[in-house]
Amino acid sequence: MRILEKKIAGHVLVLIATVLIGGFLSAALVRLAPGYDTDERELDPHLNAQSLQALRDSRRQDNILLFYFHYMSQAAHGDLGKSLALGQPVRTLLRDRVPLTVRLIAIGLSLAWALTLTFALSAAWLRLSIYDTATTVLSGTFLCMPAAVLALLSVLWNVPASLAIALIVFPGIYRYTRNLLLKAYSQPHILAARAKGLSEARILFWHVIPIVAPQLFAVAGVSVSMAIGATIPVEALCGLAGIGQLAWQAAMARDLPLLVNITVLVTLVTLLANSSADVIGSVIRGQEA
Repeated sequence: MRILEKKIAGHVLVLIATVLIGGFLSAALVRLAPGYDTDERELDPHLNAQSLQALRDSRRQDNILLFYFHYMSQAAHGDLGKSLALGQPVRTLLRDRVPLTVRLIAIGLSLAWALTLTFALSAAWLRLSIYDTATTVLSGTFLCMPAAVLALLSVLWNVPASLAIALIVFPGIYRYTRNLLLKAYSQPHILAARAKGLSEARILFWHVIPIVAPQLFAVAGVSVSMAIGATIPVEALCGLAGIGQLAWQAAMARDLPLLVNITVLVTLVTLLANSSADVIGSVIRGQEA
C-alpha cells in the first residue's frame, strides 16, 4: 500500500510540473512566433487611427515571464483571462464547449475499442493467416489516411463525427492489442485449459484478461490522448463547436490567453488518463502477485 501511495504522489508531482512547464512553453512559443503582433483586422480600410492603435495595444504583452506569472496568479483565483479573438472570458468558452468534446471522445473511444477488441479477439481465436492479413490491411489503410480526410468523409457521407474519431484511434491501438492477445493465448496454461475443454468465455475472462489487463490499461491511457488530438481536425472541419474547434480558432488567431488555457487543459487530461491507467495497472499486478 505504501508503494502505491508513493507512486500516486510521484504522478501528482509529475502532473503539476508538466502542466506548469507545458503552459509556459506554449505561451513562449506563441508569443515568440513570427507575426504574433500583427492582426488581419488592421487591413480593414474602414478603421481609423484610434481603432488600429487599440488593436495593436491588445496584442502587446509584457515580458513572457511576467505574463505567465500574472496568468497563474489569476488562474489560482478562477480567472482564466479573456480571449483576444473572440472577446469572451476563456472560462465561459471552455465551459460551453467541453461537454460536446467529452461526448465525442467518449463515443469515439468506445467505438474504437469495440472494433479493436472484436478484431483482435477474433484474430486470436481463429488464428487464420487470411483473416489476420485482412484485419492488418484494414487497420493499415485507416492508419495511412490523414485525420482531416476522415473528417471530410464524415461530412460528405453524413456520418457521426464520433465515428471519424474512432477510425482515427482504431489503427493506433489495434496492432498492439492484437499482439498482446496472441501472446496471452499462446501461454502453456491457456493451451492446457483449451485441451481440458474449458469454454472460450471462461478462458478469456479467467485466464487471458488477467494477463493482458495492465498493458491494456496503459494502451487505454494513450488512446485518450490520441482521441483528444483527433478532435481538432474533426471538430474544425465538421463545424462542431467543441474544444478542438476552439483550439483551431485560437491557433489561427494567435490567441495567447486561449491557447495557454487549452494547452494546460489538454495536458492535464492526458496526464490524468495516463497516470490513472498506470496506477490501475499497478494495482492489478499487485493483486496478481
